[in-house]
Amino acid sequence: MKKENIEELEKEKEQATLEEQVEEQAAEPQTDEPTAEELLAQAQERIAELEDKNLRMMAEFDNYRRRTNKEKLELMETAGERIFTEMLPLVDDFERAIAVMDKTNDIDAVREGIKLIQQKFLSFLDKNDVHPIQTEDADFNTDEHEAVTTFAAGEEKKGKVIDCTQKGYKLGEKVIRFAKVVVGE
Repeated sequence: MKKENIEELEKEKEQATLEEQVEEQAAEPQTDEPTAEELLAQAQERIAELEDKNLRMMAEFDNYRRRTNKEKLELMETAGERIFTEMLPLVDDFERAIAVMDKTNDIDAVREGIKLIQQKFLSFLDKNDVHPIQTEDADFNTDEHEAVTTFAAGEEKKGKVIDCTQKGYKLGEKVIRFAKVVVGE
């Protein structure tokens, strides 16, 4: 019997120890779940991190915008420079032609020189994708032509270009100068 009593006492003692441990754990706050203060601190830390990231992204975008605007401006300046540099030989040709006109009486030679300069200039325009707008026997098109006046014409010439008073030009597909025309009505 003593042995049974001892075992019972040990069981009761173990039971009491387990109950004390359960009560202690219940009294202590759980460490697995964060408290409201900890959650608030974490959220504020995350907000500060995101605000910093947002500020850096805005600064980076502002720098990108400034850089691309500067590059566009430089590109426009250098593109214009290239065209004017290519035009300088034409200016030289005109100056030589004027000098020859003052010294010669051969009008045919001067006329031929001017025609060569014109061909060279038209070649320059073609090289830079500048083309004249077609007006001869063309239908009047407000996207390319500007009617200077109308002229009474036969039924076959109604709505057609009769005469061109100033050539128009396109740069690629964009009209850079409308052709000034007389339209039949």
